[in-house]
Amino acid sequence: MKRHIMCSLLAAMLMATTVACVSVHAESSDAGAAALVRDTTYGPVTGIEDSDSGALIWYGIPYGAAPVEDLRWAPPADPDAWTDALDCTEPAEPGMQYAMDYATGENNLIGTEDCLNLDIYSRPDAENLPVLVYVHGGNNQTGHSREIPGKQIVFDNNCIYVSLNYRLGLFGFNCLPALVSGEDATGNFTMLDIAKALDWVKENIAAFGGDPENITISGFSAGGRDVMAMLVSPLFAGKFNKAIAFSGGMTIADQTASASQIAWAIAPLAVEDGLFEDEAEAQKWLLTDGDDVREFLFGLTPDRVCALMGNAGIRMSAFPHLYNDGIVLPEEGFDTDTYNQVPLLMLTGATEFSLFCNFDGYFFSPAMTELDEETQEAAKTFARIYGSDMYRIFNGQCSAQKMFDKYQEKIYLAQVEYGSVNSATFLPAMGSFHGIFVPMLTNDHTYGSFGDFTAEGFQAMASEFDQYLANFLASGDPNADGLTEWPAWTPENNTSMVFDADETTPVIEAKDVSTTYEDIMARMDADETITEDVKMNMIRNVMNGRWFSAAMDEHYGNESLWH
Repeated sequence: MKRHIMCSLLAAMLMATTVACVSVHAESSDAGAAALVRDTTYGPVTGIEDSDSGALIWYGIPYGAAPVEDLRWAPPADPDAWTDALDCTEPAEPGMQYAMDYATGENNLIGTEDCLNLDIYSRPDAENLPVLVYVHGGNNQTGHSREIPGKQIVFDNNCIYVSLNYRLGLFGFNCLPALVSGEDATGNFTMLDIAKALDWVKENIAAFGGDPENITISGFSAGGRDVMAMLVSPLFAGKFNKAIAFSGGMTIADQTASASQIAWAIAPLAVEDGLFEDEAEAQKWLLTDGDDVREFLFGLTPDRVCALMGNAGIRMSAFPHLYNDGIVLPEEGFDTDTYNQVPLLMLTGATEFSLFCNFDGYFFSPAMTELDEETQEAAKTFARIYGSDMYRIFNGQCSAQKMFDKYQEKIYLAQVEYGSVNSATFLPAMGSFHGIFVPMLTNDHTYGSFGDFTAEGFQAMASEFDQYLANFLASGDPNADGLTEWPAWTPENNTSMVFDADETTPVIEAKDVSTTYEDIMARMDADETITEDVKMNMIRNVMNGRWFSAAMDEHYGNESLWH
């Protein structure tokens, strides 16, 4: 079915499948492990001590009731309390999603609607340590809490690490009128899940060695964008003390346009069920707020809901989420005057668009395959260079510029240069890709085919990054004696801490790596590596409609991808 969520090759690079992660983590964590019990709000939980690292781990602790039946599109409720210690020694299932089976090349339905759970990584000597809460990536459609394991993080960064599972896809974001007709109703269900998880952490983390008054919210990609949304959400006021957005940036969706897009996606199901003969009529009906629409939506089996709206591929039109509903997120979005004021760190790779560009389906279209290989590669290089330049400033610089006049806390920007064309260590085709920071946090990752991240230089760079990160988690300031000074960003001091390394030595310095969309587009216009026809094909079909491309789409008159 064309509307099935197709986890592209990009998903293979960004994370291992949930099935693979379950087996890997179970094997590495249960040998000779001693059971550990901690009390929580809803009942005691049993964890394990990892035999390799010494980390203490509790998998899949429920922070909310199963969002099923009447709770499918509702605020998360408390789980039922339990008396006997709950076995949290094995990874729990994430939110329902389609994921690639790399053995067969097929997309399979995995996960469950009963997904409101979290993992905690601690250490035997933990007492009142800073807490790092992580929101995984995956377009808010795919992914799982074990995307970045915490066994190494808790030691390298002297913290407690908490990673969340939550509702994904249309289970997590759905703003059809029949679901949001109440006074305080919102379609941003994923954000409600994360808010409830943060409340759980604040109430319970002391039992695991964490400081409930020192919580840092963090996230990668979609998770990073969710973190940025939390900074403008009244719902999240007081729920965290610091924030880190890894490849995040400011994205928000107009609720009215989003409802129309979602109705367009669901309309074929109403036709399949015989309610309408015409999808256009079904779409109009789905945009009404009657009980009949609500009954239809809640009657859909989860597999049919999950199959709707293809992989977003960093395009909001493909799966609208983070709605400006005036409840969870302000109607004016990031143009608000009110922020949740906490120290903020934003990180980007220098070549952020490489993964999305390299595996974009347009390169398999007749328009591209009929070109010679040299021209195809030159076209891909064009899109990769300029798309990455726009994406990297979107992830940090542009947010800092928008926030600064209204933001009293310090903002720190970071750019990972390792692997880029400007790096002492070049990674062909991939560069400093979307997710380059992950091997800096853990040796347990899926990026080994991109480069040798065990190299002495990379590991030394990662070690220094961990020192900055540990300082930020502890105090909100990454600086300390013995480290190169990392200045806070200001319009007058437009600098980022740039992380790079050669084969043996880290190269870390604060410098100005800023640019503007106008400058990028001027360079695109002047670029003569491909013909104008091929150039416009890249602009209109590969780079268009992305999180970062609004200025470019307007400049070149790209058609809207919204229905």
